Amino acid sequence: MREIVVCGEALVDVVEQRVPDAPNDGTLAPLRPVLGGGPFNTAITLGRLGSAVSLLSAVSTDTYGDAIVGALQSAGVGTSLLQRRPEPTSLALATIGDDGSARYTFYVEGTADRRVADPGGLPPTVRAVTFGTLSLVLEPGASAYEALMCRCHDEGRLVVLDPNIRAAVIDDADAYRRRFRRWLPFVDVLKLSDEDAAWLGEGAAGSSASQWLEEGVAAVVTTCGSAGISVTTPDREITVPACAVEVADTIGAGDSVLGGIVHQLDRLGALSPDSVRALDISRWRDVAEFAAQVAAITVSRPGADPPWASELRSG
Repeated sequence: MREIVVCGEALVDVVEQRVPDAPNDGTLAPLRPVLGGGPFNTAITLGRLGSAVSLLSAVSTDTYGDAIVGALQSAGVGTSLLQRRPEPTSLALATIGDDGSARYTFYVEGTADRRVADPGGLPPTVRAVTFGTLSLVLEPGASAYEALMCRCHDEGRLVVLDPNIRAAVIDDADAYRRRFRRWLPFVDVLKLSDEDAAWLGEGAAGSSASQWLEEGVAAVVTTCGSAGISVTTPDREITVPACAVEVADTIGAGDSVLGGIVHQLDRLGALSPDSVRALDISRWRDVAEFAAQVAAITVSRPGADPPWASELRSG
């Protein structure tokens, strides 16, 4: 059995509801709580698509935490690696632009997910482990996840990283960029947005996809919004178009791309560093096209609501 472990936070997105033709009189828009967090969304995507997946995170014992556990279980995501804690659930206030893009303000001080402890050894059936978003920024949990990332690489598991930059919670940008560069020798697949790539490429510690490949990454997958998804390997680069769809909002879009990528690698039997490096560019095209299809369904409906396998042409 091939298992995938997604590492990182689960939280609550408090989403601003746009009201057409609302008067500009200072009245606040209504808010709607939605379960989220990049790693949570990725785990839900993988579970709905049919991969054997678990979430490794610290989750509050509050009402929101109970809802997180219930949603994971309903999507077929394993919860045995969850650490339940008394601190509250993190919140993210999401405001939606006219183009459906989301901007976030985070409330994460003293919350449960950043208190995650090192889980120790993972079962031998775990073939791939993903990391990213706030969990690699907020201490003390960030150091626990970093240590696990390095250990998983040394154990021969496939390591996937999605930095999913949230600049508002990064106190020292250059220090984060240097830390990011230190992770790269332990990473097999790097997935990020074009905005992430631009942010990481700034400053003295910045770099680019070609340099990341030189550090040891096997493939860099970049989401470019309506321009599609590109895959860069040491041999060549390809781009697949985004699927035409009416966008409700972009919450969870990149997370569902990540889930689609890892699920398709699972289907190809490529959940190992060697097998990923052996993929030719036509296989990577298949992976990217599948991920684009997953993301298209996600953005077509409000909130992070990735598709089930039955909703996909080739799921």
